[in-house]
Amino acid sequence: MKNVIKFIVIVLFSVAGYSQNGPKIEFSAQDNTIDYGKISKSDNPVRSFEFTNTGDAPLTIISAQSTLSTIVVTKPSAAILPGKKGKIDVKYNMTAGPIRKTITVETNAVNYPDGRVALKIKGEVL
Repeated sequence: MKNVIKFIVIVLFSVAGYSQNGPKIEFSAQDNTIDYGKISKSDNPVRSFEFTNTGDAPLTIISAQSTLSTIVVTKPSAAILPGKKGKIDVKYNMTAGPIRKTITVETNAVNYPDGRVALKIKGEVL
């Protein structure tokens, strides 16, 4: 019985240690959300989601997109090395009304399920 418990503990520590290796993406925006606030149509519609690769391997942003044509997303083309920062720019077409949109980012990060991160923008265009 002791050997079985010992084996289970070793396997659990091995899996936990293995899952921690690799690239990790950490965004500086709280809850991965940027709040435009109340803005006018003439305001600058570009905002940036800044992030850091807190892992131990290069981070690749495979894709970053919205299903809406009113949002233009620009992602880094090169891998982000461990400890380095990057950004994803989002340009919202200033249409009057509330802003509640999601951008899906696909990465090779190990700290999100399947490497997919949901970024959100909110606010109101006056």
